[in-house]
Amino acid sequence: MIFDMHGDIWTDVTVKRMNGSKNIIKTNHLDRFKKGNMLGGIFVVWIDPPHDKRPFDRLIENLIEISKEILDSDDVIYIVKEKEDLAKAINENKLAVVMGLEGLSSIDKNIELIYPLYEFGFRHASLTWNEENNLATGIDGDVSRGITNKGKDVIKIMEDLNMIIDVSHANEKTFWDIVNCTKGPIIASHSNAKAICNHKRNLSDEQIKAIGDKKGLIGVNSFHKFVHHDKERQNILTLADHIEHIAYLIGIDHVAFGFDFFDYLSSESTSSFSANDSNAIPDMKDISQVYKLIDVLLERGFSNEEIDKISYMNFMRYFTEFRDA
Repeated sequence: MIFDMHGDIWTDVTVKRMNGSKNIIKTNHLDRFKKGNMLGGIFVVWIDPPHDKRPFDRLIENLIEISKEILDSDDVIYIVKEKEDLAKAINENKLAVVMGLEGLSSIDKNIELIYPLYEFGFRHASLTWNEENNLATGIDGDVSRGITNKGKDVIKIMEDLNMIIDVSHANEKTFWDIVNCTKGPIIASHSNAKAICNHKRNLSDEQIKAIGDKKGLIGVNSFHKFVHHDKERQNILTLADHIEHIAYLIGIDHVAFGFDFFDYLSSESTSSFSANDSNAIPDMKDISQVYKLIDVLLERGFSNEEIDKISYMNFMRYFTEFRDA
């Protein structure tokens, strides 16, 4: 089974439903999920460009369309809010969906909106996407700027609610500010190792160790630019190198999947950070092909138990312990 800690499914749902389509998960995604033996994932609300200029309005559009889609998909998805919900989703043979927010620019003028979002079902959030906002600083922001006092207030609310705090997309200053102002574990839902690919979206060894020290998780990302700078090495072999490197530094219990597959998104949204027609590594384009990566890990000596931990058990343990705290 596979749990994917990062997917922009809700963005696809919003775009397609606003264009008149319905049942997006069943029509466009479910077959692929089943082929990949997908247990579930964190489905995020991402304020997709060009709507990043109107983040609050776009959030409302997302919530409206997501609500409709959840009602239409009640027979195939289960919204996971508490630790017991993971088992319920499996028992009912439904996809276990954790609601996530990739960046909080949409509420950075009124942080108490995190409470109704929590009641809606959101259990995960990062403070930023790539942008600099009133809470914190993403990778494209001022390198000397980190988290703001308002951002620290949001972190406090999230920890009180036992929401998952995600540091993927944070710049280094924000990353360390979050490490220093959080009490519990954090995750990097879709980030790789800078030691193998020195991209600003990836994590240094020191950052990786900090997440391990806080008993968090790192989900490896299949986006080609984060796998390797050399096009010839943008493949599952190099992605397996990232897994080995992270596991060597902090242990197998802190490694997970956060593939960030998004070839189904429109170029209007993705052109702000990628000019490629295809953004996945060519030998693993979607969740249905993850078995190829697992085969590589088996060839490199990973045990079935270790692969199960990376594939889904680490997230299940993390979420269960986190909701218990």
